Amino acid sequence: MWMLFLLVAWAAAIASCTRLCRAAVAAAHLPAGAAAPAPDRALGLYEMAFLSGGPRRVTELALVAMGRERRLLLAGTGWATVVDPDGRDPVERSLIAATGPGGQAPVPVVRAAHAVSDGVRELAERLTATGLAVPPAARESISTGIREVRAAAVLILVASAAATALGPAGRPLLPWFALPLLVTLGCLVIARFEIHSYTRWAAPAGRELLRAVDVPRRPAPDDRQQLLTALAVRGPSALPDPALRAALG
Repeated sequence: MWMLFLLVAWAAAIASCTRLCRAAVAAAHLPAGAAAPAPDRALGLYEMAFLSGGPRRVTELALVAMGRERRLLLAGTGWATVVDPDGRDPVERSLIAATGPGGQAPVPVVRAAHAVSDGVRELAERLTATGLAVPPAARESISTGIREVRAAAVLILVASAAATALGPAGRPLLPWFALPLLVTLGCLVIARFEIHSYTRWAAPAGRELLRAVDVPRRPAPDDRQQLLTALAVRGPSALPDPALRAALG
């Protein structure tokens, strides 16, 4: 009886790890019809933000950029209020629309609405078409693969416990389940450091361009370019103003 549990454990480990590996390989290739980006191409701020943190990071960048120019107010309570209703680009116009007809909304509400807006979608499509961003289908496939490997690890633990309970007394069975468990956990570790770190949003070509960006470790508060570059690549934790970090949630 315990051999059946062992076979289930191995089947779950092999199937889930194989799917994750195939998804990672597919995400590393250019989508159909995409042209390889030029190696000397320079990324814009919105492009850095999307490749580093997706739609959420693009929203944060737009909020801070407009806030520094007093065209939008970011309150410490987490509310965003539009002062200038005329956006200068599609991302800003989508952000203004995301605040609603009253021009004021909590940052989480703005972030959720802006993530599915036309401005962000056009940015994502352009980066995907140039081979810099991972296509949504590949991104979802990787996320699904990681969830399946985690589920397989839990299933192996349950199977080992059931085999121990139903197996012959005095016979150690846990070592038989150690190898499939090690395979799944090792796959998760590799995914954490080699896959998820860049295939969440940036394709390999996009990651190479991000590595070429000069990101200041401590951006000067009065230097707009340094501040926005650090925010785009590293996120709100790079902002020197704690009140601004709190406003972004």
